[in-house]
Amino acid sequence: MQLTRRWRLGTLSLAPIIPLVLFWSFFHTADPPLRLVVSLSQRNLKVVENGNVVRTYDVAVGRPSHPTPTGAFRTGDIVWNPAWRPPPTDWARNEHYQPPGAAANPMQGVKIYFRAPYYFIHGTNDPDSMGEAASHGCIRMVPDDAVALAHRIESAGGSVPLIIKD
Repeated sequence: MQLTRRWRLGTLSLAPIIPLVLFWSFFHTADPPLRLVVSLSQRNLKVVENGNVVRTYDVAVGRPSHPTPTGAFRTGDIVWNPAWRPPPTDWARNEHYQPPGAAANPMQGVKIYFRAPYYFIHGTNDPDSMGEAASHGCIRMVPDDAVALAHRIESAGGSVPLIIKD
């Protein structure tokens, strides 16, 4: 009888703790093993592994008239050696399709979606634009850097958190 009463009292004393643990575990999220952080003002992309910055890349970001969106995203599909199709927007009205690898193709090497259908991280045919606000909202990288980043994302499972901040 004494043992049963102790067990019940012990169980009752834990009752208020269980919801607190569940609440904490729901809202507390550990840092993912790999994440990307873009600073629009510094015009760089940082690769963060296990809480440590392991690589920083120079990037080009959206112009004031076509800003890069800010917020929390996840990388999506990765397209290797992409063609370029002009988006249905005013700025691209007189542009033409560019096949994969063409010198005039503004996407070189790879494109990594982060806000479909028109926003990606991609290689560029204009590497001199690194450090500038030069794109129509995408994040541009030197082609070799974009390819290396895409391989790193694939090695991490194909989709990683991406934070874009001012």
